[in-house]
Amino acid sequence: MEVDMKDDVGSQQVEANGEKKLPSMRNGSFRVFTVSLAVLYLLILTGIITRYTLKRNDLEEKLTNLSHSYNQSQDLMKQLQGNNSQLQDEIKKLKNQIQGKVCPVGWTKSGCSCYFKSTEKKTWFDSRTDCQNKGSYLVIINSKEEQEIVSELRKNEESWIGLKTEYEGRRYKWKWVDGSSLTLSFLATGEHHTWQSYAAYCDQQGRWRSVYYSHNNHDNYYYYEKNWICEK
Repeated sequence: MEVDMKDDVGSQQVEANGEKKLPSMRNGSFRVFTVSLAVLYLLILTGIITRYTLKRNDLEEKLTNLSHSYNQSQDLMKQLQGNNSQLQDEIKKLKNQIQGKVCPVGWTKSGCSCYFKSTEKKTWFDSRTDCQNKGSYLVIINSKEEQEIVSELRKNEESWIGLKTEYEGRRYKWKWVDGSSLTLSFLATGEHHTWQSYAAYCDQQGRWRSVYYSHNNHDNYYYYEKNWICEK
């Protein structure tokens, strides 16, 4: 009888202790869940802040680059405006010089150039020398308008122009007396010689033709004497 009573008392104590431990375990689990949730929120918040910071830094860097590019563009624009203003001033000065330019007696003014048409005949080389002695050069034709001017000046006579072939890169190339290459050509058909030394002249119809010359054969020079046109 006494044993049964003790067993009942022990059972009651175990049940009481179990009931006390259950709320304690529940409270502990809730705290762990709460802490874990807080840590999760903190990590999410940290990630959001980090991403925002990186995005902001990226935008600030782009803004800085744009501002730098804008400032460079402004500086370049100011420089171009200054250059344009300087060029306009130079153009005005050149126009004033052209308008006030007076050609020597016996020369013809056209545009910004003066032209001289000889009345005697010489070889191409002697004609070039004569132009140089006059402070000019054998005429260089760079436009259709200038070709028309030369055609009017030659007066139906054959006249030397400042064009001849020069040996360059294993073949001959047409060059003007100032060293520039031939870009606009009025050479007649069949006159584009590039294998020997040739000098060019305007024929009676205004077409460019060429004749062979030799530095060593002076007998050819008399046969190839023509009028010439100087330009300056």
